[in-house]
Amino acid sequence: MADDSIDDRILEALEHREAAQAAYEALLARAGEQAVEPRIEATRRAVELLGDPQRAFRVIHITGTNGKGSTARIADALLRAHGLRTGVLTSPHLERVNERIMLDGEPVSDEAFARGYDDVAPFLEMVDAELEAAGERRLTFFEAFTVLALAIMADAPVDVAVLEVGMGGTWDSTNVADGDVAVITPIALDHTNRLGTTVEAIAREKAGIIKPDAIVVSAAQAPEALAVLEARAAEVGVRLLVEGRDFALSAQAVAVGGQLITVRGLAAEYIDQLVPLLGAHQGANAALALVAVEAFLGGGGQPMTAQVLADGFAAATSPGRLDVIGSQPLVILDAAHNPHGATALRAALGEFFGLERVTLVLGVLVGKDVTGVLEALEPVVDEVVVTQSRSERALPADDLAAQAVAVLGADRVLVEPELGTAVEAARESAADRGGAVVVTGSITLLGDVLGHAREAGWLVRPDARRQAATVEVTDEEQR
Repeated sequence: MADDSIDDRILEALEHREAAQAAYEALLARAGEQAVEPRIEATRRAVELLGDPQRAFRVIHITGTNGKGSTARIADALLRAHGLRTGVLTSPHLERVNERIMLDGEPVSDEAFARGYDDVAPFLEMVDAELEAAGERRLTFFEAFTVLALAIMADAPVDVAVLEVGMGGTWDSTNVADGDVAVITPIALDHTNRLGTTVEAIAREKAGIIKPDAIVVSAAQAPEALAVLEARAAEVGVRLLVEGRDFALSAQAVAVGGQLITVRGLAAEYIDQLVPLLGAHQGANAALALVAVEAFLGGGGQPMTAQVLADGFAAATSPGRLDVIGSQPLVILDAAHNPHGATALRAALGEFFGLERVTLVLGVLVGKDVTGVLEALEPVVDEVVVTQSRSERALPADDLAAQAVAVLGADRVLVEPELGTAVEAARESAADRGGAVVVTGSITLLGDVLGHAREAGWLVRPDARRQAATVEVTDEEQR
């Protein structure tokens, strides 16, 4: 009887997996994520037909150029440590689409994903029909996925949702929700073909998530970006809290297993908090998340307890961000897909890993600032193995190589379109030099490399990744 029960559970799990995959494929049949429509009404109509699930919970809404996903995950961990049931919407995913919708810190189950899609599909089709009758394109992948995520969270139900903007803010599908707290991570140039060619123009798009009755928490910004945020906050009559003025990351230092940060918050100073993430930028993300949660829980008037902070930070993760996935040689994944992110990566390689030179595995998507990324990383690159992910939007390796040669010179560039071969060539080269491999350029590349490492048998277990990073940091400190 016990064996029959196990077999039944296995079959049921397979059925749920197949149903979830079918739902994902139905979503993929829509216009892709880069098919951004400058509209919000289509998503608003879909959630209206569903009874406005986004109003079933409170919301922390996060936009910016870099650090959105990490800030969302850290805020989620702090909220869960406070005893709240949480939902998180982030994008893109590393390996499975379920990762984009988190419930209580775990990817949504196949069963809930498939059931949620079955629930919303008829309403998506109704909106599709209305759009097509009006001569417009039906709901895109991201529009439909946002509706699905909001419905799943409402059905869970969650107490609070942390929503990461897909692109921009004003026209982003997540903007059907009104954030109790609007969080703005550092704003820099990215997606310039859609958001604008200046920091000011991009800030204007991102400021669209600032709504009446919200509290706005912003990282330190360039003056032109901050001026836009201040104007928007004044327009809707809300409080704008800015890093360096209203709160601050006043100290941070490398520590075994991560870093110690001291944050001057809204209601208290939080001294020497251990954050198990690497990179100075992750310390800044943690400070921003802490203050956002402070603002959410008590409007900034109630200090967070030592236990909540300790438990919350201890549970914080950021997959694909300075993520150690291999050893002997060390292999690090980091989703630096623009110059701002690449600059942060370069700093972290020296400060947290003691690495002066690395072997780079690079694959990017079409439209990215390859030259800017490579110029930021050039001082630490021994050589780069240029490749491409399986994404249909991946820049062909030969085209990427031409741009890499222009920055690094032909003697530092190796072209290998087949990803597995590229990774193993980089590992062999790094091992010969006694160095490390850094994989970067796009999330799709990182996901493919994770899969390859697992199949090849050298993937560090998720529960041991922090230990691997700690060993490297400790070794470097002893040198």
